[in-house]
Amino acid sequence: MLVRLIYASRVGAQFGEGDLATVLRQSRQHNPANGITGLLCHADGVFIQVLEGGRDAVNALYNRVVSDPRHRDVTLLAYEEVAERRFAGWTMGQVNLQRLNPGLVLKYGASAKLDPYAMSGAAIASLFDELIASGAIVCS
Repeated sequence: MLVRLIYASRVGAQFGEGDLATVLRQSRQHNPANGITGLLCHADGVFIQVLEGGRDAVNALYNRVVSDPRHRDVTLLAYEEVAERRFAGWTMGQVNLQRLNPGLVLKYGASAKLDPYAMSGAAIASLFDELIASGAIVCS
């Protein structure tokens, strides 16, 4: 059974300058073996991540994130069973912040500042769909 999980977290005290590149590299190395795909956005000290895959694999990865000191205030925004993946093309895609249009963020949020804690999981999924359509995802 496929599931999609969306969470937000804030950068923890243990998050160093090179950690984003490390997280992406490790995700891209390990996710294929676990059948996980998704997207990661890191902006202004906040992570938003979509994980897709089998329920057990996604749950296990999310539990590792929750206990990782590089994350704090981990909040589950959406969790659902899905018939197909939205983000199947990426072992872990990354949002290109240079292409993150404030008007597009405003379409789904209360302000032009990306704040996943003030957005629904459905709004974030729709925002990511539009980012894919606009070519704002760095592929892996």
